[in-house]
Amino acid sequence: MRPLRYAINATLDGCCHHEAGLPPDEESMRFWTAELARADALLYGRTTFEMMRSAWRRPASGGWPDWMRSWETPFAETIDAMPKHVVSSTLSEVDWRAELVRGDLERAVRELKQQPGRGLSVGGVALPSALAALGLIDEYTVVVHPVVAGHGPTLLGGVRERLVLDQVAEHAFGSGAVARRYVPRRRPQG
Repeated sequence: MRPLRYAINATLDGCCHHEAGLPPDEESMRFWTAELARADALLYGRTTFEMMRSAWRRPASGGWPDWMRSWETPFAETIDAMPKHVVSSTLSEVDWRAELVRGDLERAVRELKQQPGRGLSVGGVALPSALAALGLIDEYTVVVHPVVAGHGPTLLGGVRERLVLDQVAEHAFGSGAVARRYVPRRRPQG
């Protein structure tokens, strides 16, 4: 069974808006590229899929846009090539190496997890909250930026039950951001 891993940038006050933290730099892009490489497929909701596609899909010309810095290219190439699963009840079709996920969310994600592979990576805000509430996320990675946003969507804002996590790794960035990796605490058998 492949694990489902949630990874996100957040501010000190828990905001997960993609522009609320520190701007990406070479070190953080290397981190995020390696994070993507731990999975063999991505799982997104419609909003995150459309946002990521608009930023990281290779243009029809075949070359990357002029605004993209050389240290962003490995991330772009990695995400562009990955298969994607998009949870949406409003989209009728998807492109960018993607397929729609419809119907019972828990059943569909359990089926994706049963497939062989290195793992699934989920991003965004609303979908990961729903998956956390269902107990489907096997690992959480949060890069906390030393910024207070004051507003915006918050980390796991839709979860209503208490989740106890154990920290298994930590990485400090030169920017002052800190990545922390957690796994859900398993209840003792008995």
